[in-house]
Amino acid sequence: MTGQRADARRNYARILAVAEQEVAAHGADASLERIARIAGVGSATVRRHFPGRRALLEAVFGERIAALVARAAELTEAADARAALLEWLGALTTYAASARGMADALVQDGLTAPEEVEDCSAKLATAVEPLVRRAAATGGLAPDVTAADLLTLVTGIALATERHPDPAAEARRLLGLVVAGVSPAR
Repeated sequence: MTGQRADARRNYARILAVAEQEVAAHGADASLERIARIAGVGSATVRRHFPGRRALLEAVFGERIAALVARAAELTEAADARAALLEWLGALTTYAASARGMADALVQDGLTAPEEVEDCSAKLATAVEPLVRRAAATGGLAPDVTAADLLTLVTGIALATERHPDPAAEARRLLGLVVAGVSPAR
């Protein structure tokens, strides 16, 4: 993408941002034409950057995973290990609740292989592992809780709230209940 003109890079970024919002609002079936219209570009511009739904959904999914991995790295040296872990889990939960089945849609529609979704989970688990270890070492997390446990709990919350009228709010509420169990306030 570095070889592209500045306007093409801006269009790409704008399309991705709008696509993420539309996927959050309408699920993986978000309209490519609507995304183009809201982004202020033609549908040909969307298709030039993303030749099909698969490319667009994978880019949105990949961008979000990369942002979560980067955020975990930023939080690794935070003064309060428990707060850092909870902040990251909150960000993951908010995203998982707003993605409305994107990973499942990618797999079910044959748009990506289950291994690719598992690879994303592995990236997230690797990214959050230092936060988990630090929180456990400081007493901010039950010592037997693993990164995989936390990812499974967030996935369960996202699935349980998918059809809720306000999935993000309900997901945050349920995360609070989970946190009370795995990381009681000191």
